[in-house]
Amino acid sequence: MKEPTSDQTVSEDKGLSSRHIAMIALGGVIGAGLFVGSSAAIAKAGPGIALVFVAVGFLIMAIMRMLGEIVVSDPGRGSFVEYIRLAHGDRIGFASGWLYWFFWVVVIGSEAIAGAMMLRDWIHLPVWVLSVLLIISMKLVNFFAPKIFGECEFWLSSIKVFTIVAFILLALLYVLHVFGHGVPVHENLFGRRGLFPNGIVPLLALVPTVLFTMMGSEISTVAAAETSDPGGNVSRVTRTLGLRIMMFYVSSICLITMIVPWWSLYPGKSPFVAVLKVMGVPGAALIMQIAILSAVLSCLNSSMYITSRILTELAIQGDAPAFLVRSAPDKAPRMAITISSIAGLLVAFSSIFAPSEIFGFLLNCSGGLILLTYALISTSYIVLRGRSKRAGTSEHFTMMLYPYLSIASLIAIILVFVAMLINPGERETAFASLGTAVVCYLMACNFASRLAPVAISEPVVTEEETKDEESKDGNA
Repeated sequence: MKEPTSDQTVSEDKGLSSRHIAMIALGGVIGAGLFVGSSAAIAKAGPGIALVFVAVGFLIMAIMRMLGEIVVSDPGRGSFVEYIRLAHGDRIGFASGWLYWFFWVVVIGSEAIAGAMMLRDWIHLPVWVLSVLLIISMKLVNFFAPKIFGECEFWLSSIKVFTIVAFILLALLYVLHVFGHGVPVHENLFGRRGLFPNGIVPLLALVPTVLFTMMGSEISTVAAAETSDPGGNVSRVTRTLGLRIMMFYVSSICLITMIVPWWSLYPGKSPFVAVLKVMGVPGAALIMQIAILSAVLSCLNSSMYITSRILTELAIQGDAPAFLVRSAPDKAPRMAITISSIAGLLVAFSSIFAPSEIFGFLLNCSGGLILLTYALISTSYIVLRGRSKRAGTSEHFTMMLYPYLSIASLIAIILVFVAMLINPGERETAFASLGTAVVCYLMACNFASRLAPVAISEPVVTEEETKDEESKDGNA
């Protein structure tokens, strides 16, 4: 019998493949924010909002490129939190890990509620029951081997990608008068005071909102650690993801504003449905409802995955209890998945029973933490590239205009936070997020490394499995 090669063994053990990573990356940035939330941005700023999507897309592209080069220069460390720890020390690593975990735990709760409210139209059960069922379902998906998570995420993301590609093609044909009765593109774009009907200020104020619709692409770099070629997969994803974001987001927004007058859109209602109805596509509402539900489930699935991996890494570093390191033979960190799902359930229940007090407070505290994460990725890149240059090992760092482009990205993130502080509607979120970060750092100063780091290179296996392996060796 032919022995499997080492690469095959690693691939079978890891479970995730290149196609999983590529679709996880796309799924991370295509969510309900594009399908529904974009209507509020268009209604406030007009057709010129496309420029904001372009600018934010370039920022995400730069951040992902920096993150990709960091991982490729020293692959196999784990999530990007470990590279932040490498650049800035254990205290910042402690704080960044727990803040990022907290951010996605709040996402688990909020996405579970959003999905439950959509399912209520088809399944007549209370929202809290449906939200519990959704979280349990995603927990079970993540309980199995990473390949199961990857396969589930692949197909959920495929629905979103297929929907957007089909929408762009149909809308483009409609604008070009290939079918339909034609559309007054010039009037829709330049009618009612032109591309910037409300001036430039609303565009700047909407930058945080647009940025939050594109977050999540960094999850793919964490998932890549569970493939047979972490460095190669990260490199491929981070080099192409930015262009894909630009294509999906900017193309969709431009076509929407060409076909539907911006002043006819209402916040909270999908602009995609409005366009499909104008084009006469049958079942437009149902098509988008399925796409939005797949986006919610995909986000919930990814949130469960990323929180469990971050929690496991924190435990390995001694920043969380050691029992969280335990994993099943198939490498699924089930204890960390269980803790994260329970925390997500508590967030979901708070949105039902105390929406204004507890849930609103949690949303404010977590709202700006992704900006802090991106800022730390930028500073980590500057630090690690500087070290590699001094050590003469900087061949993996190829980002142009270093350090100016990295510093420009960091300044852009700071300006987004400043925009949140200026905007009365987001000021509370900005202050609450900064306060949460300060509290977490103070906790890091007191508790970081109090627990002993866990030396672990392989998943924990049971005594029975050890005996089985010994029996197999004896028989051989």
